[in-house]
Amino acid sequence: MNFETVLHKIDEHIDLDFGTIFSRSFDLFKLVWVQGFVTLLLTIVCMLPFYLIMYAPLIAMGIADPEAMQSGAMPPVAMLVMFIVMPIFMVIFMMIGLGLNAAFLRICKHKDLNAMVKDDYFYFLKGKNLGKLFVLSLLVFGLSLLGMLACGVGLIYMMVPISLVPAFFAFNEELTPMEMVKASFKLGNKNWIVIFGLIFVMGFIAQLGMFLCFIGVLFTAMLSKVPVYFMYKDGVGFPIEE
Repeated sequence: MNFETVLHKIDEHIDLDFGTIFSRSFDLFKLVWVQGFVTLLLTIVCMLPFYLIMYAPLIAMGIADPEAMQSGAMPPVAMLVMFIVMPIFMVIFMMIGLGLNAAFLRICKHKDLNAMVKDDYFYFLKGKNLGKLFVLSLLVFGLSLLGMLACGVGLIYMMVPISLVPAFFAFNEELTPMEMVKASFKLGNKNWIVIFGLIFVMGFIAQLGMFLCFIGVLFTAMLSKVPVYFMYKDGVGFPIEE
């Protein structure tokens, strides 16, 4: 679908229903909880090396000069390196998170429609999608910074459209990154309260896995991502041939 078609479908679809999406999300999660667990593990594994690289200078400084760490003062050179490197790694983390989340939503679609397709967790982290993912990550990173600059209130507002970005990336590869962001705001603004409520409630339920010796949260955390699939399915829809 092109950008105009997507916007038209958002306008013509009825408002999202909290109860319907809530109940269907649990039904679908029963089918994709294993894939959600794998997605979360892959996210941790992919991000871990970059965290180690990012904090390597501090670790090296602590080994070379323990007293410097005890004083709590970071050398100006280390501060400059962290200031330059931090935004770069934040964009990389954003790319990994967006790419794997989009792949998980794609898997959710296949399970929901009973499509016999192989699970490809790195579908959006390779080939032609990589460049578009980079630009999209920059846009989302910039929006997050704008939200934080607005004393946190803006970040709460941005939370809704940003949560929809992986869905438009997963199901509308023909759109440009800017069009994906605009479409996310279009759908998010139309159903802001419902989407925010689903994010908050499902996020809280997903964290209940911590009561299972803490490790249980690894199996329940991705429950909070499943409603995004139904938000897109009910708010935009898929082409008839699918």
